[in-house]
Amino acid sequence: MNQAWIASAGEVLRIEAAALSRLVDGLDGPAFCQAVQLILERPRQRVICTGVGKSGLVAHKIAATLSSTGTPAIFLNAAEGVHGDLGVVVPGEVVLALSYRGESGEVAALLPALKRLGTPIIAMTGRPESTLGANSRVVLNCAVEREACPHNLAPTASTTVMLALGDALAIALMQARQFTAADYALVHPGGSLGRQLLLTVGDVMRSGSDHATVTPEHTVQEALLVMTRSSVRGVVNVIDGQGRLLGIFTDGDLRRHLEAHGGATLGEPLAAVMTRNPTSITADRLATEALQIMQDREFDNLSVVDAHGKAVGVVDVQDLLRAGVV
Repeated sequence: MNQAWIASAGEVLRIEAAALSRLVDGLDGPAFCQAVQLILERPRQRVICTGVGKSGLVAHKIAATLSSTGTPAIFLNAAEGVHGDLGVVVPGEVVLALSYRGESGEVAALLPALKRLGTPIIAMTGRPESTLGANSRVVLNCAVEREACPHNLAPTASTTVMLALGDALAIALMQARQFTAADYALVHPGGSLGRQLLLTVGDVMRSGSDHATVTPEHTVQEALLVMTRSSVRGVVNVIDGQGRLLGIFTDGDLRRHLEAHGGATLGEPLAAVMTRNPTSITADRLATEALQIMQDREFDNLSVVDAHGKAVGVVDVQDLLRAGVV
């Protein structure tokens, strides 16, 4: 293990942690609140996050965080903005411009056009007196004592501070908008949280031709044939003439009865061997609720009924696994 490398890494982390600590202690509350209010006043408009180089990369990440937490935002590369991409900006939208020194030529070149568009600018810079700071409605000061780079050149501590300040802005807006976990799931349908909060039993259950049903008069042997042909192996719902759920018959029931009665079980009617009044769930409930019931009671599957108690399907633990709920 190279101790010099470890020492270097530790020094970088200490410098950046100290920069964040100073940001907390020196946060300009009125300016921060003004930035939040400026964005909230335009609930149907986006935040245009812009910058170049390392600051541009941070701006891109801030735009993504804003969008995923209830504040629509896009990233505009300042270098491309002066060559036509400025057309994405709608008059009146808020621009969040990042430039640590506040003198980036590409960002400065955007300022006259943004002024003509009537677009208020929130600057994130380490030099409030810079060109960017002087042309902005709100200045969020992200000055650091030094970069973590040993030559005090490579943007390191400054970009860490910008990134954290962007997160702080996004979360303040999220809370101000009362953006809930359910709202978060709506914009993250492909993520695990989205699946947990949005996916219903109806989305994953087996229904129609994949839903195996029999009546109490069917024999165990007949039920086994239906069960074998079904896409959900090992379970059939037992229903009456109106389709109401009366019971459930599983391969576990079969094993238990075979142990007790031997081959004679196969000719018996299901009414004698099925599990009556089984636990069930409705299709509108969350898939995670079905999973919880199955885990608590050690079930592999669960009957699904409608509001009138009619069997409409079966949800299997394998279906939940494939859907990414587990």
